[in-house]
Amino acid sequence: MSNEKVLLEVKDLKKYFSTPKGMLHAVDGVSFSIKEGETLGIVGESGCGKSTTGRVILRLLEATDGEILFDGKDIRALSKRDMRDMRKEMQIIFQDPFSSLDPRKTVSEIIAEPLKINKIITNKEARLNRVLELMETVGLAERLINAYPHELDGGRRQRIGIARALASNPKFIVCDEPVSALDVSIQAQILNLMDELQEKLGLTYIFITHDLSVVNHFADHIAVMYLGKLVEKAPTEDLFDTPLHPYTRALLSAIPVPNLRNKKERILLKGEIGSPVNPEPICRFANRCPLAKDICRSCEPELQEIKPGHFVACHLAESSAV
Repeated sequence: MSNEKVLLEVKDLKKYFSTPKGMLHAVDGVSFSIKEGETLGIVGESGCGKSTTGRVILRLLEATDGEILFDGKDIRALSKRDMRDMRKEMQIIFQDPFSSLDPRKTVSEIIAEPLKINKIITNKEARLNRVLELMETVGLAERLINAYPHELDGGRRQRIGIARALASNPKFIVCDEPVSALDVSIQAQILNLMDELQEKLGLTYIFITHDLSVVNHFADHIAVMYLGKLVEKAPTEDLFDTPLHPYTRALLSAIPVPNLRNKKERILLKGEIGSPVNPEPICRFANRCPLAKDICRSCEPELQEIKPGHFVACHLAESSAV
């Protein structure tokens, strides 16, 4: 359901944290754009900076440097008051559906909270009707309206989180590993629900996950992160068919294949993961890359467009070796 309008543009985004050993480069020069109605999947190992990227875009964390343009507006330049209004259009679904919900509030109170805080619906009866409408939209039975989070399973809790995110009629939602804490069968239900909501409401998603197989049929484009850097970005089908970065290839090789006769070779990465604290200006994957050359350990590769829409940060991407 995408069109040609760019809804979100991120330019050279950086987020550093001060530590006793120096500056930790959690997000280091990340750039991408998302068109309205599309889904960008951001994948990578734990600690690669993908969740931090999502939080910085929403200004739940303040960026160290870079630009965040949402619907043509510079998010970083907005005052607290203007940002509060902007949050109605930008929402987040958290990873753990239990810890992200207030255990002392009922389903009705949790979903109604953004309507109340943002004064979207002030009439109590109208607010209740909107809550019931949202519950129906996400597949929650009306009988659960006075239930508490601890009385529900993970799938229903995550549906509450989705309903709460939808309450303010947002254009854009950051989905921070929304299915990783759920059983496989429930994961499929939640992914199907989110797909239906995108089609119905014209939503734009950033979908953050460590599991490439989850975004394979869900995302329009995939961005692969490693130690704070974007190492590859491409249309989903292109990335799966012709991965250009050795790290992306290793991630893809880890996806389980149900057909035992067609077993693919697993790429096992050796070597130590580099430190994101005061990193040297070299390829951050060089220590673990089976194809690394001298240039990889002396010069940092830039993200370049190797073919239309397919970007990769690798010195060897154009050679026959990769």
